[in-house]
Amino acid sequence: MRTTAAVHVAVGSVLLTTWAAAPAGAGTHAAPSAAELRGTAVAAARAADRGIDFGACPAEQQLPGTVRCGTVRVPLDYARPNGKQIRLTVSRSRATGKDPDNSKRKVRRQGSLVHNPGGPGASGMYFPMMGALPEWKRVAAAYDLVGYAPRGVGRSAPLSCTDPGTFFKGPSKAPVHPSEAYKRKRVARAKAYARGCAERAGDALRHYNSLNNARDLDVVRAALGENRLTFLGSSYGTYFGALYATLFPSHVRRMVFDAAVDPDPKQIWYRNNLDQSAAFEHRWTDFLAWVARHDDAYGLGGTAREVRAGYAEARTRLAKKPAGGKVGPEQLQAAMLQAGYYDDVWPHHARALSAYLKGDAAPLVELAQEYPEAAAEAENARAVYLAVECNDAPWPTDWAVWDRDNTRLARRAPFETWANVWTNLPCAYWKAPRQQPLDVRAGRGELPPTLILAAERDAAAPYHGALELHRRLAGSTLVTERDAGSHGIAGGPNACVNRHLEAYLLEGRVPGRHASCAAHAQPKPQPQPRPAAA
Repeated sequence: MRTTAAVHVAVGSVLLTTWAAAPAGAGTHAAPSAAELRGTAVAAARAADRGIDFGACPAEQQLPGTVRCGTVRVPLDYARPNGKQIRLTVSRSRATGKDPDNSKRKVRRQGSLVHNPGGPGASGMYFPMMGALPEWKRVAAAYDLVGYAPRGVGRSAPLSCTDPGTFFKGPSKAPVHPSEAYKRKRVARAKAYARGCAERAGDALRHYNSLNNARDLDVVRAALGENRLTFLGSSYGTYFGALYATLFPSHVRRMVFDAAVDPDPKQIWYRNNLDQSAAFEHRWTDFLAWVARHDDAYGLGGTAREVRAGYAEARTRLAKKPAGGKVGPEQLQAAMLQAGYYDDVWPHHARALSAYLKGDAAPLVELAQEYPEAAAEAENARAVYLAVECNDAPWPTDWAVWDRDNTRLARRAPFETWANVWTNLPCAYWKAPRQQPLDVRAGRGELPPTLILAAERDAAAPYHGALELHRRLAGSTLVTERDAGSHGIAGGPNACVNRHLEAYLLEGRVPGRHASCAAHAQPKPQPQPRPAAA
């Protein structure tokens, strides 16, 4: 979790493209099932009656004593609300009730603010700790900050698709232009992974999807004793938050959509991923240009082209000899992808690349190596990510479609394209039934005002997704951070964005249909590393 904004969301990718041959049924949209709507009402009524018995958090969560934890029971299958139940873990810090600008002034409590950090597959259990940060203290004075682990994540009926001990395979290669033999190897690996998910989860696998995440959110709302929901969704959290607003409009109090995913049913999820890969190329170029502007600090060249050449040289060297025996091209690419998500990591990443090319591999190894102790959490996150996205919508099942679309895209966007494919390819061979995406909509007057936050150059959630969500939710307001690209801007370093966030959450005020904020200052470079001794 980042310290300068609500959350780091770096779990997998959310890919987008055009299909040459659209999957069967791709032109239809899901309608809410009456049985599942009734099941949600039954589960929510039960949860409201039981509440949440908050107590000490599990030791492995490493949460401070001010954060308390509990569980909420939800049906595995909402069409059978009295059938198998699973437990979602929930965390909460109580509203402080104290004005951070005047400790003697009491602040009225406004209920619970529930957060989801995205993924799919990310846990929000750490969100209550955000109240200790200056950017969140005014909100934390008025709201209980509530996080939770969605179904499948962490201790919430956890999913697993493979042995975590074999999940990290580094050091490994990641060719920018993969050979046919390499592609066949990755197709075989994707098929095996999809098989593993089906074998380990069984029939339960089909119930891990975005519509059930939205239904779970309504049960959590009821368990917290809230008649209406105040929600902050980041990245993927904006998508099932939008589903929630479509399914349960009368249950909405206030909703913030931070780094909005394009909810158009045609985009969920295959098309969304090629759009994302293209956007990462632009954001990667932003990073390279920044490094070039600080050539005096990093010595990687005075143009983006020269810095890109240095990165290519690093990939070539690592393919021949992994750094520290642990970091190959695939680990390098995964580490550098973070520079596409958050510009606050740019100095650290540029310094590690510079040091490596000057003979000191230690900073790069520290940055990019895979840590065995993190394997179980990483494997769980990827299992949930794939289960949700593969279940949510039809995907092309012919490898030739993937190969053609991404070969074409990789010519102009080589940085992330193939890595994105290998992340999502198990969806081509998925064993569980596919859903049809719900058509997210809210007419004028159907929802209270909602707030959408977006950085104009966000790569993980390209800006057009925020525009599309704004178009679909009548009465919504879009706040844009211009010429900026960090993924998730709520509670971050931009004071203008935070003023709009606080005005909305604390007073219900929105600045009309559109508002703009200038980009916050770019990070300062770190001192140039010294070359390692011969």
